[in-house]
Amino acid sequence: MPGKMKQKMKISMINIRKTGIVMLLAISAAACNKFTDRPPLSSITPDQFLLREADLAAYTVARYNFPTHGGWGPGTFSIDNHTDNQASSGASTRWVPGEWRVPQDGGSWNFGNIRHLNYYLETVVPRWKAGTLTGAASAIDHYVGEGYFLRAYEYFDKVQAYGDYPIIRQTLPDVKELLVEASKRRPRNEVARFILSDLDSAISLLGVSAPQGAKNRLNKYAALLFKSRVALHEATWLKYHKGTAQVPGGANWPGNGKVENFSINIDAEISHFLTEAMEASAEVADAIQLVNNTKEDGYNSSANPYFTMFGDINAGKYSEVLLWRAYDATKTINHNVNHYVNQNGGNTGFTRGLVDNFLMANGLPIYAVGSGYEGDEYVNDVKSGRDNRLQLFMKVPGDLRFTDKMAGGNPIVEGNPDIIGLAETRYVTGYALKKGMSYLSAQAEGNVGTTGSIVFRAAEAYLNYIEASYLKEGTINSKADQYWKAIRSRAGINPDYMITVAATDMNKEALNDFGAYSAAQILSDPILYNIRRERRSELIAEGLRYFDLKRWRSMDQLKTSPYIIEGFRLWGPMQDWYKDATGQSRLIEAGTPGKTANVSLKTESNYLRPYRVNLTSSNFWVNGYKWAFAHYLEPIAINHFLQASTTAGDINSSVIYQNPGWPLEANMGALE
Repeated sequence: MPGKMKQKMKISMINIRKTGIVMLLAISAAACNKFTDRPPLSSITPDQFLLREADLAAYTVARYNFPTHGGWGPGTFSIDNHTDNQASSGASTRWVPGEWRVPQDGGSWNFGNIRHLNYYLETVVPRWKAGTLTGAASAIDHYVGEGYFLRAYEYFDKVQAYGDYPIIRQTLPDVKELLVEASKRRPRNEVARFILSDLDSAISLLGVSAPQGAKNRLNKYAALLFKSRVALHEATWLKYHKGTAQVPGGANWPGNGKVENFSINIDAEISHFLTEAMEASAEVADAIQLVNNTKEDGYNSSANPYFTMFGDINAGKYSEVLLWRAYDATKTINHNVNHYVNQNGGNTGFTRGLVDNFLMANGLPIYAVGSGYEGDEYVNDVKSGRDNRLQLFMKVPGDLRFTDKMAGGNPIVEGNPDIIGLAETRYVTGYALKKGMSYLSAQAEGNVGTTGSIVFRAAEAYLNYIEASYLKEGTINSKADQYWKAIRSRAGINPDYMITVAATDMNKEALNDFGAYSAAQILSDPILYNIRRERRSELIAEGLRYFDLKRWRSMDQLKTSPYIIEGFRLWGPMQDWYKDATGQSRLIEAGTPGKTANVSLKTESNYLRPYRVNLTSSNFWVNGYKWAFAHYLEPIAINHFLQASTTAGDINSSVIYQNPGWPLEANMGALE
């Protein structure tokens, strides 16, 4: 399951004149998320459309392509599956060198939405400048800004997938020579600068609020946050991958000798992107206040805004939420998040590595002398005295499930985690997800969920600034100090982060956290490490973990030291939870003759190892997560090389080059 695992709902696309580059000869009829349903628009000629404010609003919202809840499953809260944070019942081929394979066709190398947005901008911007568009001037400005933002968003997806990518600013005629020329890749830092330029245009045009005043449409602060994300990503990618084939000009970079008019001062580029990240994130963090955490368990909407923000029907009422998606079951715009998060394990679970990584409320790691950690014989003990984010966002037996429903006059509470049942509803690790849970019983029914789906929230800006400023300046400046203490105070942790730094043992942290590494080396700077820890703790189950690990180059060590995912401490008192009415255990250990195993061996580890239940060679993950350096980027499908060849059928004449480590042959994987 390589790639970006986004959960998307279908939208209707606008039929426009089919001109574009060779890789998109057909326009996709369905693709991505939109926040409001609209009936399909009939074929419209350019001189009849994109003349009015409403036209612009309809066109841009149809290009919204954000990961939000949809379909069956825990929605965006399961995107972090297949990382060191979360696990599902099946793993990903990205952790198996040679098994993630080059496709013949498809993949992320496509220009569908980019082409639509180029068409929009090249049509609308001249009319906007000429003053021929009708509607409120501020609204028109805003929707022009949305076009720039959305093109930047699409291009950032490409940078994450491929690094170097063609920069195409307009639609093109269907002329082979022009299309092949346009297919040439530009270095990733140039693409990132192009993205920031589009975002600067968007920021200058977007209102602080959308024309309708709701947070269901883009706004200036969402654009600023996204700019800080893009800039931090590029800065850290260049920093940690510097000198490798994954960076322009590095050793064995495939663009060497192929990219024209190229030069780079990589240290200057890193500094530039860090500055951009600092400035954009500070503008958000200084303007947007974090919601309050009362430390209550969130049983009703007034109890704890920090908890309810993730599972409220109206996420827009929270100051911290910058952009969110609303749902309406009466219009069949719904999801099933709480059918899984509230009722069962949802085929996901937090890893032992993540859970152990959370600090105690006093700011000490669990292994530190005097931490007060009570151990992990029971999952309820694990939460005691810990970072309040772990207490709030991990389910344990006895937790209340509903505030509006009783069973025979008794509250309905969480039972023991079902680690051996149906894969779709399994508590994969025994450590259960609770982020996004609603206590309303109607939300837990099938296919009627309407809790909001958050796209951007301001806490990320706080974290982006802390990391970017520390990398740029080598110290925690006053603004970073303010932001870090605000994040920790809300989390119920001693705000003095230097207490944590002084107690950090990097060799112990490396046992739990891929983020303790860069380029196969354990970090030597405990301040930098704890900045990464803070990000991991704050953003659990929000879909940014793999994003962070790639930019930090945090998987190289897996080439020689595979990592075995573990869950809760099954082989202790909790094993008694899995006895039948006669007192017989329902647990069947791996390798038991004549029986189908459902748990890992107790002699191997006291902790549940979900990928060590099947010990046969058919289980690619039986010996742990491994890594191939090529996997930091995706492979380009073979047909794209053929389409961009100067000699028909000759893949070697293609103007496109394959990403480092990936072969130029379909169905072959990368081993190094």
